[in-house]
Order: sequence, then structure tokens, then C-alpha cells
Amino acid sequence: MPDAVPPLRLLLVGCGGIAIAYLQALARTPQFALAAVVEPDAKRVTPDGVPRFATLQDFLTSGPGCDAALVLTPPASHEALATRLSAAGLHVLCEKPLAPTIAAAERMLAAAHAAGRRLMMGSKFRYTPDVAIAHRLLRDGACGDVVLYENVFCSHVDMTRRWNAEPTQSGGGVLIDNGCHSVDIARFLLGPIARVQAQFGRRAQAIAVEDTARLLFTSRSGALGSIDLSWSVHKETDSYVRVHGTRGTVEVGWRASRWKPVGGDWRPLGAGYDKVAAFAGQLADFAAAIAGGSPVIDDADAMASVVVVDCAYRSERESRWIDVPEAVQ
Repeated sequence: MPDAVPPLRLLLVGCGGIAIAYLQALARTPQFALAAVVEPDAKRVTPDGVPRFATLQDFLTSGPGCDAALVLTPPASHEALATRLSAAGLHVLCEKPLAPTIAAAERMLAAAHAAGRRLMMGSKFRYTPDVAIAHRLLRDGACGDVVLYENVFCSHVDMTRRWNAEPTQSGGGVLIDNGCHSVDIARFLLGPIARVQAQFGRRAQAIAVEDTARLLFTSRSGALGSIDLSWSVHKETDSYVRVHGTRGTVEVGWRASRWKPVGGDWRPLGAGYDKVAAFAGQLADFAAAIAGGSPVIDDADAMASVVVVDCAYRSERESRWIDVPEAVQ
């Protein structure tokens, strides 16, 4: 029998709240073995038995050898961390948003290419089976030509003490924080986005960034899309994505998903959303990409997510529709 492939040695950078689900996902991902952690906040708990370093420099100076890194820090730090990690020979999976600016994202990808390393953007909904099934249904024409698309990520979340609401750390508010997920899902299901228009809602929380936003878009295929994002209102809906076509409708939901042809009955599509399972699928895809495979989310997808969100912010500032550059669609 062939020798077993040893797991890739993984560095975890950042042990905030999202790290809990990622650590659970790592337990389901035999392709990786957690080898070290970088976390400057002494109050944060890190995994037992795993070497901990206060800074990336400390790790690079005296840490164990690692093959890859998982970056779970605020967006403002992504460029500095990812470029140094790439230069040090590590492949990098960086949580969304990839970067707060287009220029920073371009530099991150250029650094990875120069070092011959893989840089991937994390976007968990791409690894949700229901979203993948919906993609296949739409691709195969089960709903005909898509006419309308709806996405809702709205729930009450107190952001007054979170870094996500600090513009110097986050790059913006709910539009960049959740909107990057929305853009990636929409592009996956509909194809490239042609133009966007964004509006911010009444600010309900005492924070320095937008807490409610609506993003309208037109896809290059001609579909009209609407995306509602909020940390301050909760829209009572079981489905976070609805796609309406000339021959049917698809709904992707938190607990279950379904689709129905025109004139027919609803048919179950999947089992709903599982955050840990999505992260596990993302990590497995990262491992496969390191081994030379084609990742689910490639460089073009990562850049498009950053560019479309940037266009949306420009749209809000200028109160007009903004065309998305064709080169990144």
C-alpha cells in the first residue's frame, strides 16, 4: 500500500470568535495538523498543547516549520500578514474580506505569485452543499432564464464593541463585512456582475460605519438582484437566497432548501446551513489547492469580491449606478 500522506502543518493567526468554529472544522480535516498559533491578546484562549506566539515575527524567528497559515484577523492586517507569510514560504487561507482596498488585494496576490505560494480567500457559503446544488440546478436550466435574485443577511447583532465597526480595522461596515459573502454567492449562482448601486439605511447603532445597506445589481446575464444587509434589523425569512427564473424558483435556506418548477410542487433541495461543515469543506479545498488542484474560489473570484464591494461603496458616495470593470467580472 502507498505511504500515507502526512498532514500539512498549519499556523493559526488570530484566535477571535471565528476561530472556535474553525478549530471544530480542523478536527474534521485530516489534511491539516495545527502546529502553532499567533495571538497577541493574552486574554484569549488558544488550543492546549499548541505553541503560542505573540507576534508573527516571534513565530518566524523561533516557531516550528509550517506549510500553511489560516489568517483570522481583522481586514486591515491581512495584507501585512499574508505577504510576510507568502514570502516565508507558507500557503495562506485568509478570511473574508480579502482586503479593505483593491490595491491591497492586488499586492497580496502578487506576493503569493512571486513566492510560488497559494493565497485563497475564505468564503464559507461556497462550501455549503445547498448553494452548490442550487448552482448546478441553475447551470442545468432547471429554472430557465434567471430574472430576479434576492439575498438577505439581516439580524440583530450588537456591534458597538466589535472591531467590525471600527473603520480603521474593518474598512467599512456591514457592506464589506457581509456584503463580500453576498457578492461571492451572487457571482457563483448568476455569473459576473455588470453594475451596482448601494444605499445605506438609517443608522440604528452608535457606531462609525453603516449598519444597514441595500445593494442592487444587474448581472451580465441580465438578472436583476437585490441584497439586504443589516446588523440592526431582523428580516423574518427562512431563506437567505431566492432565485426566480422563467421556469422555476430556487430557495436556499438556513434549515432547509427547496426548488419548484413553474406549475409544479416544491421539492427539497438540501439540508440547510452548517457553519462548521462549510469551514471543513473550505479547509479541504485549501489542502487540495496546495497539492496543485483548482480551488473553488480562485484569484479572480477573490479580486472580484473586493472590486464589486469597492464599486458599491463608490456608488453610495456618488449616489449613482457604477459599472463593474469587465476585467474582474
